[in-house]
Amino acid sequence: MMDNEVWRWVWTGLALLMGIGEIVTAGFFLLPFAIGAGLAAVAAWMGVADIVQWLLFFVGTGLSMLYIRRFMRAQDEDSGLVVGPGRYVGMEALVLETVDTGANTGLIRVEAEEWRATTDGEPITEGRRVKVEALRGTRLVVSEVD
Repeated sequence: MMDNEVWRWVWTGLALLMGIGEIVTAGFFLLPFAIGAGLAAVAAWMGVADIVQWLLFFVGTGLSMLYIRRFMRAQDEDSGLVVGPGRYVGMEALVLETVDTGANTGLIRVEAEEWRATTDGEPITEGRRVKVEALRGTRLVVSEVD
């Protein structure tokens, strides 16, 4: 068995190592271990028996993993937050320049921004209302609103 003085530094070092590892890696994988080691370090500095330190490490790690699991799961799920021009899909826009795929022309205004546009159908003339159907490359794909 190691002396309690050694366990103090082992647990403290492990907690710091895991904490720093959590900071420099993606996800929440090392955080529960850092919490468990931190609890064991506190117990070691208080002079608690080795077996209690190990129990605190395992129980602290397990409980914190159960608590943090919801954040881990949320990280893996699609949040539904759309950024960039993809956020305009489904919105209506105003045609500023005739949208003609054959002539490679087309400019629309969505909210306060102007975007190049294309269509899969017939050309759409200036002043018409369109709906943004998709994003293709750097252009918004539009269709005429009836």
